Amino acid sequence: MSDIVLKLTASDLAALLCARVCHDLVGPVGALVNGVSLLDDEDSADMHEDAIDLIKVGTAQASAKLKFLRISFGAGGSAPAIIATAELEELCRGVYPDGKIVLDWQVEADGLDKPAARTLLNLVMLGVATVPLGGRVVVKASQSQAAANVSLICTGRKARLEDEVAHTLAGKAPQDGFSGRNIQPFYTGMIVRETGGSIQAVIEGETVTFAAILPIQQDEQ
Repeated sequence: MSDIVLKLTASDLAALLCARVCHDLVGPVGALVNGVSLLDDEDSADMHEDAIDLIKVGTAQASAKLKFLRISFGAGGSAPAIIATAELEELCRGVYPDGKIVLDWQVEADGLDKPAARTLLNLVMLGVATVPLGGRVVVKASQSQAAANVSLICTGRKARLEDEVAHTLAGKAPQDGFSGRNIQPFYTGMIVRETGGSIQAVIEGETVTFAAILPIQQDEQ
């Protein structure tokens, strides 16, 4: 992989992020389509209850992911603002309800500015992916007048930090080019770098740690 820090064009970044959003919505939208198809099938009348369950699940998942992605990738409202961490927790738990993955929310701040809020949500996405067999993801964040600090400690059996994730998080070019899959860690790092901050990811044993420091911009005071 290249060690050059890249700046993608606006059109490339937009296209890649759209590809990632579409990828995340394929599952719940597919459940909705399947449910409607079963309801329309006169030969499957005995499966209408299953169809309704599919539609309910797909609707709930699609709604939760859209709300989550609206903040993590989108504007999430107009002008610089503080986003309540209670809202961020609700968004995270909507997409990642306790089960195989347990979110341990230890956020101290009542609110985070938009760059820090986006960073937190994106790191939650990355953190959950590091423990594919299940585990605990501890989410921490604080904000002072000078800077916001966001960190995740992800522990689980066979936890992993892919080289491509660490590399693109640092703003480096992936060996096989950008895709809808690896654009998300690159975008996460880009949010932090645009504030003049720093971000890193390390793995030790079965624990992956993400840490970001984002200076508060003066016009956001």
